[in-house]
Amino acid sequence: MTLAPETTTLRVQLRLAGPDGTADDWFAVCDLSVLMPGRGVAALLPDGRQVALFLDRTGRMYAIDNRDPFSGAAVLSRGLTGSHEGRPFVASPLLKQRFDLASGVCLDDESVRVTTYEVRAR
Repeated sequence: MTLAPETTTLRVQLRLAGPDGTADDWFAVCDLSVLMPGRGVAALLPDGRQVALFLDRTGRMYAIDNRDPFSGAAVLSRGLTGSHEGRPFVASPLLKQRFDLASGVCLDDESVRVTTYEVRAR
């Protein structure tokens, strides 16, 4: 049997707010093959911000701001992933605060949150 190489490359895209504030612009960030469960990937957005991308073991993707609001460092993509009461999170590698990957809310201080982005593969 001969196997043909994969000819379709899926790209991970984030939904960004357009110039009028509506969220209708999709921005290609990376190939889906770059994402591995349990590991984050950082990407630069057109406006200079950084985003942290994650893929869980079920294949669901998450995108949050890469900047840790407690330290100000762009490190969340380097954090440890896990789940707490069914909520997927990433723990900052610096001060260990946990951020819900779906909502951006800090699980250790609910008054703090990071930006989340709608993400898809196309």
